[in-house]
Amino acid sequence: MSLSARNQLPGIVEDVKLGTIMALVTVRVGDNIVDSVITRASAEGLGLKKGDAVRAVVKSTEVMIQKD
Repeated sequence: MSLSARNQLPGIVEDVKLGTIMALVTVRVGDNIVDSVITRASAEGLGLKKGDAVRAVVKSTEVMIQKD
């Protein structure tokens, strides 16, 4: 599937927590963790489970950068 979003981060699903309506999907991207909250129906439709190779797609009008 083609997607126009430029910020695609390949990673591996670390955990999927299904709630009544929503799901929390934790993805390891390199040394980092990205959490995404999606609908339970979407998580089930994708068949997401630990170990799956996925892409976290970030679509935002604003990205903040901090330097320590």
